[in-house]
Amino acid sequence: MTKLLPGCRILLTNDDGIHAPGLKVLEAIASQLSDDVWVVAPETEQSGASHSLTLHLPLRLRQVEERRYAVLGTPTDCVMMAVKHILKDHKPDLILSGVNRGQNMAEDVTYSGTIAAAMEGTILGVPSIALSQAWGINNRTVPWGTAEAHGAPLVKKLVDAGWPAHVLVNINFPDVHPDGVAGIKVTRQGQRDQSALHILERQDGRGVPYFWLGFRRVESKPGEGTDLNTVYQGAISVTPLHLDLTERSVAAHFEQAIG
Repeated sequence: MTKLLPGCRILLTNDDGIHAPGLKVLEAIASQLSDDVWVVAPETEQSGASHSLTLHLPLRLRQVEERRYAVLGTPTDCVMMAVKHILKDHKPDLILSGVNRGQNMAEDVTYSGTIAAAMEGTILGVPSIALSQAWGINNRTVPWGTAEAHGAPLVKKLVDAGWPAHVLVNINFPDVHPDGVAGIKVTRQGQRDQSALHILERQDGRGVPYFWLGFRRVESKPGEGTDLNTVYQGAISVTPLHLDLTERSVAAHFEQAIG
């Protein structure tokens, strides 16, 4: 099979861990793009780790097999170790993070270790894409085949188009089967109904209370053109995210206020 990105060195990582099914899907996607594919992923699941890095503990690196490593740390640690240590003599041309088990949309982008890995890659000067597979909206099991079927051609289109430095790409595949995808849309980050957040209080065997944080699987009513609305409509969402979080209109307002 002719590779879509011949000669491209691709680094794969995730936040679900080295043994996650979504990583196998990502490897299947990457294998359609290049023969030079490397995996550096967390030893254990790091969902919700955001852009955290390990500063007060040593990082343990384990070679699983050729071109495949596990790091006892966060997704950010993995990207740092890959770019600055494992592949320091020949850095990757592209970083793919995922495929996450579950969507990463709206406020998820601030919590997600999947997106944080793409953020770190972007900071280190490597074009980076986060990929997530939605589920629980229409299906009780994860439709991995959707990401696998549509991932490689979409990544190829994006790489051919290119994007500026300090921008990362966030892809969310809808919770439909591969032949049910209703197109691809470029979107903006949405905002979820925070009433979905709930805190479950329980007691352990000694009667001491403990708590679980979670989000109910309910659909909000997002606006047209958002990542949420697009995935709810069964289409693939492609959202460019910028590392610069400055809100310039408010900055100008503050400048006038301060004088």
